[in-house]
Amino acid sequence: MNDLPGHYREILSGVGENPEREGLRDTPQRAAKAMQYLCGGYNRSLEEIVNGALFASDNDEMVIVKDIELYSLCEHHMLPFIGKAHVAYIPTGRVLGLSKIARIVDMFARRLQIQENLTRQIAEAIQEATGAAGVAVVIEAKHMCMMMRGVEKQNSVMNTSVMLGA
Repeated sequence: MNDLPGHYREILSGVGENPEREGLRDTPQRAAKAMQYLCGGYNRSLEEIVNGALFASDNDEMVIVKDIELYSLCEHHMLPFIGKAHVAYIPTGRVLGLSKIARIVDMFARRLQIQENLTRQIAEAIQEATGAAGVAVVIEAKHMCMMMRGVEKQNSVMNTSVMLGA
């Protein structure tokens, strides 16, 4: 875990807390473990996730997986954004195992991100994995950096989309 717990200890001191008080003694280790989990997408690859789960299919109609929940951290403030991804693709002889689509969303969401790039990364990965005639990804998310700080707009939702091919 390198010195990630030590850095969290410094953050606690930096905001005026006492990292030695009872409730915070184990916080640096817990926070470091949580951050490693939340950024676990850096340790995954598209090949590892797909793992050969492409299946022959005569279907050439759009396949849509909606409402895939996602949790990510914005790269600007390291605060969460939470929402749903909707992924669609037009197969060309092969379909991707259903769970793999959600795993691809998670792989990219579990990295420090901006929503616009996350949307593109998912679309390009689905395209690469399937060779689809077309791919569409739409993400709708609420950003804690908009809700908890700065402009403090509680009901704002950001929508992004990427369309590739047909």
